[in-house]
Amino acid sequence: MWPVGLWVAAVIAILVTRWIYKWRNPKCNGVLPPGSMGLPLLGETLDLIIPSNSIDIPPFIKKRVKRYGPIFKTSVAGRAVVVTADPEFNYYILQQQGKSVDTWSLDTFAKVFQQGQSTHDGTYIRKYVRSLTLNHFGVEALKEKLLPRMEQMVHQTLGSWSTQESTEVKSGAIAMTINFAARQLFSDDTENAPVKLSDLFSDFVDGLMSFPVNIPGTAHHRCLKNHQKVLDMMRDVVQKRRTSFERRHDDLLDHIIQDMSTETFITEDYIVQQMFGLLFVTSDSISTTLALAFKLLEEQPSVLEELIAEHEAILKNRENLDSPITWKEYKSMTFTIQVINEVLRLGNISPGLFRRALKDIQVNGYTIPSGWIILIATSALHLNSDKFEDPLSFNPSRWKVKLIR
Repeated sequence: MWPVGLWVAAVIAILVTRWIYKWRNPKCNGVLPPGSMGLPLLGETLDLIIPSNSIDIPPFIKKRVKRYGPIFKTSVAGRAVVVTADPEFNYYILQQQGKSVDTWSLDTFAKVFQQGQSTHDGTYIRKYVRSLTLNHFGVEALKEKLLPRMEQMVHQTLGSWSTQESTEVKSGAIAMTINFAARQLFSDDTENAPVKLSDLFSDFVDGLMSFPVNIPGTAHHRCLKNHQKVLDMMRDVVQKRRTSFERRHDDLLDHIIQDMSTETFITEDYIVQQMFGLLFVTSDSISTTLALAFKLLEEQPSVLEELIAEHEAILKNRENLDSPITWKEYKSMTFTIQVINEVLRLGNISPGLFRRALKDIQVNGYTIPSGWIILIATSALHLNSDKFEDPLSFNPSRWKVKLIR
């Protein structure tokens, strides 16, 4: 007869084996897409977060598309995920927002931005936020006040860079975009703070895509600490503004504080989170795109020359060379717009767009179970050789035909 210890070990081995089997073979009312669920709990997270020094499709996606096809299953941070690089299915999923899918974020993002914690009507709140931001950052605001302010900020930044022996473009761009956004959101009431808001955001963004283990010394732990510091700074700004609201600034913070009397979902915590979220969307993506634009233009002198020629032609037609840029001038920059489109195509700042299946979804004979996460790999379309000739080359003129059409 076996000793008790052997019986316990045998039972544990059976349970662990069963658990691993269930992990690798999730329940499904149909056939799951091909792929691997990776290691229990970890999944294939470590492969996904490995940085790439190329503008090509992320190796995690490219390798698996080659092995399994354009739609495959995986697991990220304990979540069952289906990745799609299929253009037609991607389009279908994007059209199903609020029907068979809903927006979703990685747990780190959800925790940082406190998603899903409101008990109010999410659709109504999203409409409110959209209206609020368009009021202050939409086309009309861009025409009337933001465009010349942006130009002034860029001139100041480039002037500062010109006095330095060298500049790290991305960190400098983060400082520029954060400072500009802060002025529009809350009139830059953090100017006298002991720590620069842009420095805190830069450190926060660096750890945002790290593995979500909150242990002192880890990148994720530092990310959460910097997140709290930014929130504390935002809360101080909001509280000071509320106690001296008679002093009008005519910025977004004034607007949202005024709406507190009519919108029951607006609390001080909500305002702080909105300020933080709006600052975030202006920081990493824009700064990374600007850094990439500098690199691509440096590698293609002919493109830079054509860009300069277009801008100099606009200056020659001005009566006053020092007058601010106008909306008409901006809209006349056809080659500039082509360059912007091409940089954005090659940028692919994030791995893709996340959605959550609200019900079982059928695609190409496979079933995506309800509750699973869908990662729409946008880079697979942007770098698709069937859509773009020589997709990894920086060629703004490819957009000339598309814009004419």
